[in-house]
Amino acid sequence: MTMSHPQAVLILAGIAQKPGTTKRDSLTIARRVLRRICAYREAIHDQRRALRREAAKLRAFEPFTKQQADALEQQARDYGAAQLEAVRPVLLAYGGDLIRDHSGYMAALGFDGVCDVLNVNTVEREQARRDGVDDLAGLIFVHNLEDSSSHRGEDFKRGPLFEACFAAMGHFIRTAPEGTLPDPFGPDGPLYGAPVRMVQPDGTVTIKRPDLTVYDASGSRVVKR
Repeated sequence: MTMSHPQAVLILAGIAQKPGTTKRDSLTIARRVLRRICAYREAIHDQRRALRREAAKLRAFEPFTKQQADALEQQARDYGAAQLEAVRPVLLAYGGDLIRDHSGYMAALGFDGVCDVLNVNTVEREQARRDGVDDLAGLIFVHNLEDSSSHRGEDFKRGPLFEACFAAMGHFIRTAPEGTLPDPFGPDGPLYGAPVRMVQPDGTVTIKRPDLTVYDASGSRVVKR
């Protein structure tokens, strides 16, 4: 019997909570969870598209088929709505964690260790190293290097981890107070702590790293991470 995507996600989440789970295991599980969630969402959207195609065919025979076409379009809008809403918080939680690397994957596994788990091809890995990419958000979101060889040369970004980060970034933008969208690299932004690559007038690229100095209530410096 084939396991459903929700069942698989629950089982994987349970494994992730077990004592002794390593950072490598956690990142691997995150990839599998997000792959399942993305496949689940895509299946729902596929069915919605199929219903809309049927509705479009009926539109050609209006007004006699208008009621049927309207019903199909409503069915497309409703199909899987509860399921999509249920997985959305999981997607956002993973995305927020990955963008900021709250779990400390880079610190624990190092650049090559993370690239191994993400299945980053040697060619793209070495190019990223030359470009100064040394953070999780850079690998996953900015450069989209998860399973890099499978989408080399494509002009769009994709992949389970990228989708989670994209969802988290979209949520961040949508929920920011109107007219006061904060800097995504600022203290309250999802990319706070990530290095920013800046192109200088002469064409050289420099990396600007944020000041993460921490101060206590009296204003005295406590620690610099």
